[in-house]
Amino acid sequence: MRRTDTELLQRQPEGTLELVADEAFILVKAAPRRSQSFGETVCCAGIDRKGAWVRLYPVSFRHLNDAQRFGRWDHIRYRWSKPKATKDSRTESRRVDPQSIEIMRPLKQTDRNPLVARCVVTSLKREREANHSLALLRPEILDFWHEKHTPGELAERDSVLNQLRAQSDMFAPAASLLPARTCPYSFHYRYRDDDGEHVGTCQDWETEQTYFARHREYGSEHAALDWMVQKFGEEYPRKGMALAMGTHRYRSDQWLINGIIRLDPEPQLSML
Repeated sequence: MRRTDTELLQRQPEGTLELVADEAFILVKAAPRRSQSFGETVCCAGIDRKGAWVRLYPVSFRHLNDAQRFGRWDHIRYRWSKPKATKDSRTESRRVDPQSIEIMRPLKQTDRNPLVARCVVTSLKREREANHSLALLRPEILDFWHEKHTPGELAERDSVLNQLRAQSDMFAPAASLLPARTCPYSFHYRYRDDDGEHVGTCQDWETEQTYFARHREYGSEHAALDWMVQKFGEEYPRKGMALAMGTHRYRSDQWLINGIIRLDPEPQLSML
């Protein structure tokens, strides 16, 4: 590791203009959104070397080179500064210098469960009381379903997608990483944690992309949806799973489902 990185690693910046270095294991990539300040951005979240959550933005994947376009489970190094308090006061939020992003290596399959298991919680209320805005919740899954967007909803989402495509930037690569079309369905969970029952819509980019992948594979919308219900509504809850949760920037008590993560149950201690 370079000496400058060693000295700066995991320091807190003293001001919004100071850049410091850190590393993270990426767990969440939300669907792309249009930002007036930064254009097409993706909100990403992960766990740092100390096991704490971090929220990384703005990340425009179209403006990253191929070697920087990280995915879930990638171990990355980056430099960051504090966001202005008026923009985002959540403690985990970090404004990333996109040019500093470096993929170190993908996390091995055998190392994933131990990494995320230590972050699991069972109460979102307790997380907010601790001033946390990101959490990995292991709930009891009660139901999973899909809803078809109305023509008006699809038109609104198509408008946002078209605005993202229409962004003019002479340095942007020709090939866009945006989806070819708007996902016609939203996916929802009803779940129970220590505080009671909740309903949430999955904001995860990879969930929507999984639907499109299954649609291409099976050539049928009905078959793709059946697969989604079987995988995310039956298999994952049976084998073990967690929901990557994050609060809304302007509504701190509103938790959003940012990702779905397979998580094996904790091993039972022997009674012998």
